Amino acid sequence: MDTTQWKRKPPAATISDERRAFIEAQPMFLVATAAADGTVNMSPKGMDTLRVVSDDRIVWLNLSGSGNETAAHIAENSRMTLMWMSFGTTPIILRAYGQARVLHPRDDEWAELAPLFPNFGGSRQVFDLRIERVADSCGTGVPTMTVVADRGLTELEPYYAEMTDEQLHGFWERKNSKSNDGKPTYIFGSAT
Repeated sequence: MDTTQWKRKPPAATISDERRAFIEAQPMFLVATAAADGTVNMSPKGMDTLRVVSDDRIVWLNLSGSGNETAAHIAENSRMTLMWMSFGTTPIILRAYGQARVLHPRDDEWAELAPLFPNFGGSRQVFDLRIERVADSCGTGVPTMTVVADRGLTELEPYYAEMTDEQLHGFWERKNSKSNDGKPTYIFGSAT
């Protein structure tokens, strides 16, 4: 998307076509969540893992990693902010605020949403964000850069794709079942 013609727009409750095109053109996004107490989390995400499914809904695929903070936070507090920024010549920052829920492979809706994405090894959750507010800002503090490579495709995804289900679940048990603050992520189901 050519961002040289971007004009700031007032905040809105939905994603316009122009904002959608901007989101879909970005190579990465950030997700921010917080539980009622403990640390606030912000994580960078990349690869082909985000879909704008309507003007008030975004879903994104969460791959395995060294932590699982987002799932723990959303289990306790559904607030989520997604952020994109232009690394091109026109500075733009765009944020989408809303309420999210987490879906796991065991959930019925997984079969509907997971096919929206490539079949990445280590896929563990889909987050479903209902938009309440979309706003942009200037972003003049963001440097101009170009993407050289996608490490997610060359390092992250192949690492998990080579694991058996048993190895992956063992990794999740060790690294993804609790947040840094000890909050449950429910990756293996709810506590009963």
